[in-house]
Amino acid sequence: MYARPGLGLREREIATIAALTAMGTAQPQLKVHIQAGLNVGLTKSEIEEIIIQMSVYAGFPAALNGMQAAKEVYSSSDASEFDQDEPN
Repeated sequence: MYARPGLGLREREIATIAALTAMGTAQPQLKVHIQAGLNVGLTKSEIEEIIIQMSVYAGFPAALNGMQAAKEVYSSSDASEFDQDEPN
C-alpha cells in the first residue's frame, strides 16, 4: 500500500493521521502514524493542524483525543531523545 505510486510517504501519513483522527477509536494506531509522520518530515505544527482540521468534520471530541495522542507521542519522543543524550 505505501509503495504505490501517486503519493509520497509524507502525503500518505497526512491522510492516515486525518482518517484515524476522524475515526476517534484508533488511538494506538494514531500514535504509530503520528510518529511515522514525524519520521517522514511532518512537523509537530503540521500534525496539529491536520488534527484541528478534522475537528470540523469528525467533531471536537475526536480532535481532542487526537491532540492527546499527539502530546503522548511528543513527550515519548522528547524523553527518548533525552535518554540518548545522557552520558553513560
